[in-house]
Amino acid sequence: MDRAAAKQQLDLLKIEVPSWAYGNSGTRFKVFAQPGVPRDPFEKVSDAAVVARLTGAVNSVALHIPWDKVDDYEVLAKHAANEGIALGTINSNTFQDNDYMLGSICHPEGRVRRKAVDHLLECVAIMDQTGARDLKLWFADGTNYPGQDDIRARQDRLQAGLEEVYAQLGDQQRMVLEYKFFEPAFYTTDIPDWGVSYAHCLRLGPKAMVVVDTGHHAPGTNIEFIVAFLLRERKLGAFDFNSRFYADDDLIVGASDPFQLFRIMHEVVKADAINPANDVAFVLDQCHNIEPKIPGQIRSILNVQEAVAKALLVDQAALTAAQLAGDVLGANAILMDAYDTDVRPLLAEWRTERGLDPEPMKAYAASGYAQKIANERVGGSQAGWGA
Repeated sequence: MDRAAAKQQLDLLKIEVPSWAYGNSGTRFKVFAQPGVPRDPFEKVSDAAVVARLTGAVNSVALHIPWDKVDDYEVLAKHAANEGIALGTINSNTFQDNDYMLGSICHPEGRVRRKAVDHLLECVAIMDQTGARDLKLWFADGTNYPGQDDIRARQDRLQAGLEEVYAQLGDQQRMVLEYKFFEPAFYTTDIPDWGVSYAHCLRLGPKAMVVVDTGHHAPGTNIEFIVAFLLRERKLGAFDFNSRFYADDDLIVGASDPFQLFRIMHEVVKADAINPANDVAFVLDQCHNIEPKIPGQIRSILNVQEAVAKALLVDQAALTAAQLAGDVLGANAILMDAYDTDVRPLLAEWRTERGLDPEPMKAYAASGYAQKIANERVGGSQAGWGA
């Protein structure tokens, strides 16, 4: 693809940012507070809008319930619209309640399962108010010890709860079901991989789709294969960007393996899945523990844009010819040529042509916004885990 066509394709790439990325977060041992952190969902939306204006690639901000509960979601939606951004995916929370120590939707006790399902139904009602398309479900459910619970029975409970929630979805709404290899459950996880998520989505129906999160796999997993397979089956509903070195997924996307990110986006580009018409939601799913919040989000968007730009420069015709000819090294070289291309000048041109600053990180630093919010957001409770 030539540079002009690549820039046109970059216009299609839209990434949702997470509200929780702007709050305080940390490790298991400490949550680190920063000046200027939002105190409510309205301030989170305002910060997300700054990222949108500087990068040209953000269309919406995901909400997390109950962290982002408000009295009137129409007022929050109007605030977002005034800031030039939309409210996006509604994320449920079934992992921060004492009742959920042994699970939520898969819990052995019916009362707890009812509580969890009722929360998911509450999230669907919020979707109705905000106009959100997607309900994202991630469950921390699992067991820590052999014999702790019946593995098959937990799958039965999971299926029953999902079916009840699925039945409440509107015609234009979807359920996107996430998986995670392990943690916080260390013996069994009730949705540990894409296959389990895929099986439940198939059983549920066409409005249930799989979420792939880059940080939620065993070491060495070929994530681009999973992406390619789910795209082929039209069951990839959302893709969560982040990065990890060992066991969790809260680092900036592309930090640990930028080549992996490129390989994944190559499959996405080949399937024309960056086109919003093909209904794959691209979402940052990161907490910034030691990084400043807004620059962390901007850097993440830039990393994704660079990976996509490189993927767009792959000579697909030459690659297909080499593959069909069995030219192993030739095919690999074509892919590597695109990956080794410095696309930063191309992206700077793309931004300039669209009235954006060619260097968003420097533009944010020069804007004075960080000092402004640090001065203004004094008093009240900063947002963070659980708020």
